[in-house]
Amino acid sequence: MKKVFSKLVDHRKLVLVVYLILLIISVFCSMKVKVNGNLADYLPADSRSTISLDIMGEEFENDIPNASLMVPGLTIPEAGLLKEELLEVSGVINVTGVTDAVEITQPVETMDQKTLTSWYQDGYALFSITIDADYQKEALHQIRELAGEGAVMSGSAVESASVTLAELFVTIAIAVFVALVILMLATTSWLEPFLLLLALSVAIVINAGTNLLLGEISVVTNTAASILQLGVSVDYSIFLLHRFEEYRKEGLAPREAMIEALTHSLTSIVSSGVTTVIGFAALILMQYRIGADMGVVMSKGILISMIAVFTLLPALTLGCYKLLDKTHHRSLLPKADGLAKLIYRLRVPVLILFVLVTIPSFLASSRNDFYYGASHMYSEDSEVVREKEQIEEVFGKSNIIVLMVPKGNFPEEIALSENLHNIPEVLSVTSYVDTVGAEIPEEYLTADQRSQLISDRFSRMIVKISCSAESEGTFQVIDELKAVTASHYGDTYYLAGDSISTEDLKTVITEDKRLVEMIAIAAIFLVLMISFRSLSIPVILVASIESAIWINLAVPYFQGQYLFFIGYLIISSVQLGATVDYAILIASRYLEVRKTTTKMNAFKQCIRLSVYSVLTSALIMSEAGALLGMLCSNQLIAQLGFLLARGTLFSAFIVLFVLPILLYLFDGVNRALTLHPDFHPMD
Repeated sequence: MKKVFSKLVDHRKLVLVVYLILLIISVFCSMKVKVNGNLADYLPADSRSTISLDIMGEEFENDIPNASLMVPGLTIPEAGLLKEELLEVSGVINVTGVTDAVEITQPVETMDQKTLTSWYQDGYALFSITIDADYQKEALHQIRELAGEGAVMSGSAVESASVTLAELFVTIAIAVFVALVILMLATTSWLEPFLLLLALSVAIVINAGTNLLLGEISVVTNTAASILQLGVSVDYSIFLLHRFEEYRKEGLAPREAMIEALTHSLTSIVSSGVTTVIGFAALILMQYRIGADMGVVMSKGILISMIAVFTLLPALTLGCYKLLDKTHHRSLLPKADGLAKLIYRLRVPVLILFVLVTIPSFLASSRNDFYYGASHMYSEDSEVVREKEQIEEVFGKSNIIVLMVPKGNFPEEIALSENLHNIPEVLSVTSYVDTVGAEIPEEYLTADQRSQLISDRFSRMIVKISCSAESEGTFQVIDELKAVTASHYGDTYYLAGDSISTEDLKTVITEDKRLVEMIAIAAIFLVLMISFRSLSIPVILVASIESAIWINLAVPYFQGQYLFFIGYLIISSVQLGATVDYAILIASRYLEVRKTTTKMNAFKQCIRLSVYSVLTSALIMSEAGALLGMLCSNQLIAQLGFLLARGTLFSAFIVLFVLPILLYLFDGVNRALTLHPDFHPMD
C-alpha cells in the first residue's frame, strides 16, 4: 500500500481537481433529490396495508385524504361552494366535506346529527383533502389563501411540507462551528481543523449528490444523514492527522510523514470504517424499508468519507503544511498521564459500578414504551401541533379509515354500513349506499362520484372515527372494524389509512429488531476477529459498546418517556457501529504497547495515547446529535439525535474507564486466544 499512497501524495494536484469537479456536480445533483415525508410508503410490499393502498390506486382515482382543513364562519351552502373552489387547486385530487356526508336539501334538524357534527359545527366547516405528494407545498399555500384568515390545517401532507431545508442548514452550520471549536482545542495548529472539516464537508456534499441515484430518500434520512456522517467519520481524520504529526515529530519530511501516516493508519481506519458501515448496513435488512433507506445512504457516506480521508485530506494537508507550521501552537489540553494513573487506581470500584449499572440497564432497555407511527413526530409548541389541536377542540379527534369491499351486493353493504354506524367511535360513513342510495343506478352518477365510491370490482367506504392516529384505543376500534366487516365479507375486504399502516408498522419493525441487532453484532464481531486475529478481543470490545447501548436505552425507561421504535432500532445499530471505533483504537494501542512492556504499563499507555482522539471524536459526534435534538422540529429525528449524543458519551466513558480494565484483567486470555500476540514476557 505504501506505493499506492506514494502515488496519491505525488499526484495531489490531480486529486484536488477531481474533487472540485465532483463537488460541483454533487451540489447540483443534491438539489434534485426528492424527499419523501410519508413513512407508510416504506412498509414492505407484502404488508396488508400496502396491498390495500396498491389496490385502491388501481381501482380508484382518489387516494386516502392526507390533509384536514377547518374554516370558520361558513354556512353549509358556503362550505359546498368552497369545496368546489378547493377542487380547482392544482395538486388537489379530492375534497370531502359536509355536503358529501349529509343531504343538504333536508332541514338541519332532520339530518343525522352525529354525522353532521363530525363535519360542521357552529359555523366551522371541516374538509378532508387528498393532495398529490409532488405538489404539496404549492397546493397547501393556495388552499390557505382560498380558506382565508382563521383557517387551520393538519394531516400528513401538512407535516411533510413543514420540514424545511433552512432548519437543516442551521443545524449543520452550528454543528460545524462547535466541531471547529473542539478541534482547535484538540489539535496543535489553528489551520488543521479547517482542513479536516473541509475534507469531510466535501465528502458529505458528494454523498448528498449521489443520493440522486436512489431517486428519493426519506425525510428522516435527509435530515439526519449529513450531521451523522460528520459526527461518525470525523475520527478517521483525527486518527490520520495525529499519526502525521507523530511522524513529523520524529523528523520525517512532510511527504514521507504523510506516507507513513497513511500506511500505518490504514488498518485502524479501515477496521473502524468497516464496522461503522456494517452497523448501518444491517439496517438494510429491515423489512421496514426506511432502514434500507438510511442504511444505504449512511453506508455510502461513510465509505466516501474514508476515501476522502485517504485522498483529499492528505492532498490538502501537504498543500498547506507550511501554513500548518506557521499556525502551530502548543497543545491546549493537559497531559493524560494523570488520568491514566487515576483510572488504574480506581479500577476495582469502577468495574463494580459498571456491573451494578449494566445488569439493570440490560433488563430495562427492552421494556420501553414506544410510538410506532408518525402521529407524535412534532413537538407540542410547533405550528403543526397547534393547528391540529385547534381542529380537535371543535370536532374532537378524528381519523379516516378507507374500507373496500367487493362490489355488487347492495343489501350486504347497507347492513355493513348500519353495523359500522353502531360502533360508538364511528362518526360518519361516506359510501355509495349512504350518500347516493342503493336504489340509484350507478349510470346516473357523475364520473367524479363514481371515481370516489365505486370501481369495477370494489365499493369504497370512507369511515371517520373519533380516535387519534395511534393509540391502544385506536387499534381496538380497528379490530372492531375488522370483525364487523369480516362478519359480512370474510377476508375479501381491504383497509387502508394512517392507523392501518401504523398497526402494520408496529408488527413489521418489532420483528426487525432482533434480526438487525444479531446481524450487526455478528458481522462486527467477524470483522474484529479478522482484524485482531483473536477470539477474545472482539468479545470484550463488542460487550463494552453493547453495555453502553443498554445504559443509553435504559434512561428513557427510568424517565418514563416514550421512544419512537424506529429511532430505538436505528440507534442500536448506529451506536454499535459508530462508537466501536473508540474501542478499536484503545485495543490497538494496548496490543501495540503490550509487545514491549508489562500489562500495567500497556494499561496506562493505551489511555494516554488514545484519550484525546476518543474524546475529540466523541464530543463532536455528541454535539452533532444534541443539536439535532435541540433544533429539529421532527421529534423522531430530535429523539434520535439525543439518543446518539447520550449514547456516544456513554460509549466514550466505558471505552476509556472500563475497557482498559477488561484488557488488563483478560490479558492472559487474550494472549492465549490471539494469533501471534507477541506480548512482552513480563506481566
